[in-house]
Amino acid sequence: AVPGLTTFSFLWQIYKNRNKNKTKVVEFRNWLLKQSEVLSLNPELLKRGLNDGFSGGEKKKLEILQMIVSSPKYIILDEIDSGLDVDALKKIAQTVAKIAKEMNIGVLLITHYSRILDYVKADRVHIMREGKMVESGGADLVIKIEKEGYEVSKK
Repeated sequence: AVPGLTTFSFLWQIYKNRNKNKTKVVEFRNWLLKQSEVLSLNPELLKRGLNDGFSGGEKKKLEILQMIVSSPKYIILDEIDSGLDVDALKKIAQTVAKIAKEMNIGVLLITHYSRILDYVKADRVHIMREGKMVESGGADLVIKIEKEGYEVSKK
């Protein structure tokens, strides 16, 4: 947690730094509330201190909200699916896919589980072992791994 800094204030500063337009704080707040609704994120959380007492799922949703606010060219999502229940995973993954497409954001998704790929379509799949890429392919590589396990990459 960052004492004295609300989640809303943090997001507002990011937005102002990325967008040099003259958006008023009220307009930003209304836009942010709509984005929170898309993520099924309780708007009351925006009043809380930054990273103060959020559940795992709430933290993940706030990370996605931060992504939306900062409008990057590329994002790296490192195990964004870890610790999420099925519903939260679906909501976050669908939102990432939608936002990435709408905002033309490149996504590098790091995961141990293929379930997230039901919602975020992979152009390329890479298998790493001991810090080295041992195999690459298309989305069909995920299906192959699901059937044969990671042993497929040892052949």
